[in-house]
Amino acid sequence: METIRGRRSREMNAIELQEALAGFGNISLDLGTGDGRFVCKSAEQNMKTFFIGIDSCRENLRVNSQRKLSNALFVIANAQSLPRELSGLVSSVSINFPWGSLIEGLLNNDAHVLDGLSRVSCPRAGMDLCLNADALASAGWALDSGANQIERVLNAAGWETRSRAGLEARDLRDVPTTWAKRLAFGRDPRAIRLSLRKSSL
Repeated sequence: METIRGRRSREMNAIELQEALAGFGNISLDLGTGDGRFVCKSAEQNMKTFFIGIDSCRENLRVNSQRKLSNALFVIANAQSLPRELSGLVSSVSINFPWGSLIEGLLNNDAHVLDGLSRVSCPRAGMDLCLNADALASAGWALDSGANQIERVLNAAGWETRSRAGLEARDLRDVPTTWAKRLAFGRDPRAIRLSLRKSSL
């Protein structure tokens, strides 16, 4: 799989990945990580967890991927083709304010996205998903109905809902992503957070 640090990228094989992950009990995957701020902040605050940020846009990752964090790694890949090297390793998934092909994949039951998420996740893995009104509107959905659709798709794919909560501007200001901060001061700061767990079946 292709990893990136600053302007340099390199291929990492499964053995090298296992060496990097050695000693970490929890592996967290941030899908559609954007500029990687969420991964860096999380890695700083949770040194016992290894954080992997995945995004298809390498330009967005130039700055934060340079941070020398022993428990963080950035990978260039898209949601429809998650690296095989991650299969069965991920104990928690975060998807913060997806848009474009990622939110379309979740809304439209894209087998490549859903199968990839299932494949990389270990049994009983958790998922934290934040959906914002503007992104859903751009995909042709209202906030509630779009969140309902994605929840149905994930439930059918074996992800059980644990909780669902609405987020407003004050909540978004506490989410450590660059995009959340922009949304908090945008024209429609409404969002919904879903917490799910992968079924053991």
